[in-house]
Amino acid sequence: MNASEKRKLQRPPGFVYRSVNRQFTLYADDTSFVSLARRFGTPLYVYSASTIRTRLQEYQRAFRGHPHTICYSVKANSNLSILRLLAAKECGFDVVSGGELERVQRADPKAAKRVVFSGVGKTHAEMRQALDADILLFNLESQSEMRVLAKAALKAKKIARIAFRVNPDVPAKTHPYISTGLHSHKFGVPIHEARRLYAEAARTKYLQVAGISVHIGSQITDVSAFSAAMERVARLAHELADDGHRIDYIDAGGGLGISYEGEQEQSGVQMQAYARALLRPLRALNTHLLLEPGRSIVGAAGLLLTRVLYKKQNGNKRFVITDAGMNDLIRPALYGAKHQIAPVVLSTARKSKVEVVGPVCESGDFFAHDCNLQDVNEGDLLAVLDAGAYGMSLASNYNSRPRPAEVLVSGKRVKLIRHRETIEELVAAEL
Repeated sequence: MNASEKRKLQRPPGFVYRSVNRQFTLYADDTSFVSLARRFGTPLYVYSASTIRTRLQEYQRAFRGHPHTICYSVKANSNLSILRLLAAKECGFDVVSGGELERVQRADPKAAKRVVFSGVGKTHAEMRQALDADILLFNLESQSEMRVLAKAALKAKKIARIAFRVNPDVPAKTHPYISTGLHSHKFGVPIHEARRLYAEAARTKYLQVAGISVHIGSQITDVSAFSAAMERVARLAHELADDGHRIDYIDAGGGLGISYEGEQEQSGVQMQAYARALLRPLRALNTHLLLEPGRSIVGAAGLLLTRVLYKKQNGNKRFVITDAGMNDLIRPALYGAKHQIAPVVLSTARKSKVEVVGPVCESGDFFAHDCNLQDVNEGDLLAVLDAGAYGMSLASNYNSRPRPAEVLVSGKRVKLIRHRETIEELVAAEL
């Protein structure tokens, strides 16, 4: 394998190959994946604390000239240890359920004041929970939701700071399941109806108009879509100011994509372009910018470590069967996502096209089709890259398979942050 190919299978600063006994072995910070597999078993989610910190610092540098708060999107990866790591860096949080809010409060009780609550289906109980926590902002998605929140706030005798999530009808070049900014989607309110809704909110006791929210989708790499959406939000902000509303916050949502092709070293450049796209339309507004990144902070900071169980051939198809399955990482089956797969130990063996699949009883249980992989043996370790976001958070117990363990690596320090599930835990709630 040449240097260029090896570089594309690395995710600096966290995941790099090091020469050990004349072999290149994949490391997480200062710890080899061989030792992690020996200690914790497989399948195993591994996260790099240094990568998470680096991605967060790139955001802070890109937006340092404008008042802002990074509100990490909890749905991307909700492990308490990762939330604590981010809270220690004064991160805010974007939640979409009462459960996610509870996780934030357990990670850092003081962080609730930096929480924005999004999502189209907030319940009265979740609203009351958020009111009691005194969160920063409710992002409302319908007139009906506004009225339910008004009742909850009245009953609690607490002010609810609100923004409407407006739908700018801006197309985003991404998978249709994670595109959210068109009028045909379930999210937000049509931008042309916003002034009427803000007027009603302003007349409602215990609701305080505080901002505007927008979110056009996820895994977006063309920043022009963000710029177009923010232009429309800026026009609305001026109109609302003319109507007498005070707009303190612009919530630009999240959605910045990452490269799944091994070009992670360009993330800082991409972040700068993203910042320019958002900030240029907001220059004339005296507002505090809220950002809701998730994938772009933790995506490249995590991978799924798995062991080869078997090799087989059916006709012209050659299969590599691993001990991880679609229940552990569903993105390839759900979105057609293409994750690079890296051998933990590089060799000079020839490469060939193989299907990398799991043990689940579904033909959709695959990690890669026609993967150009070095010849591997049964028992070898493979790393499914860029699995830090929407990997473990979407994992399930399909086929009654316990979910993997998770570890967080910081230099030489390795912390088990979720133990491997057991069958006893799977059946404990069943009567």
